[in-house]
Amino acid sequence: MRIFVAGGSGVIGIRLLPLLLADGHVVAAMTRSAEKAGALRAAGAEPVVSDVFDAPAVHAAVAGFAPDAVVNELTDLPDDPEHIGATAQRNIRMRREGTGNLLAATVALPGARRRFVVQSVAWELPGEAAVAAADQERAVLDFGGVVLRYGQFYGPGTYWETEVPPPPRIHIDEAARRTVAALDAEPPAVIEVVEPDAA
Repeated sequence: MRIFVAGGSGVIGIRLLPLLLADGHVVAAMTRSAEKAGALRAAGAEPVVSDVFDAPAVHAAVAGFAPDAVVNELTDLPDDPEHIGATAQRNIRMRREGTGNLLAATVALPGARRRFVVQSVAWELPGEAAVAAADQERAVLDFGGVVLRYGQFYGPGTYWETEVPPPPRIHIDEAARRTVAALDAEPPAVIEVVEPDAA
């Protein structure tokens, strides 16, 4: 399968790429950072440097790769979790406009085997963030896609590197493995990606 991963250089994307490649998939990895393109290429993926808010560029990138599936793992979160509230509008925009651009590019692809998988969360978000997440999920499900509601990530490179967060939670490596398995899910579907004791 040809798989276009948006957010290929993110905390879950960097774990997802080797799993997909090991399964024999051909993978394009989109990042907004030109500096990360070399690492993506070295990992075996075809790097795509693009700003998800540039709709024509996203359409061109997706159409040029002609994927069977688009996996949206994009977020816009601060390095310091203490700043999540102050920067919430960035991630809200990512859910709405970023997902919208990727979904529109996927809709424009020819053929019947178009798949779309999107990252969501398994816990209650506050205020406008909750509305944006619900709108994002509804758009993907209306398309006939798959929504992955992840628990809080923990493990290397996450906000919870040395401690285990309260439920719902999932180790980042297990989240990546379960994301690969979700590519075989019958859409439309909502899948909870959480530890069994945290469901």
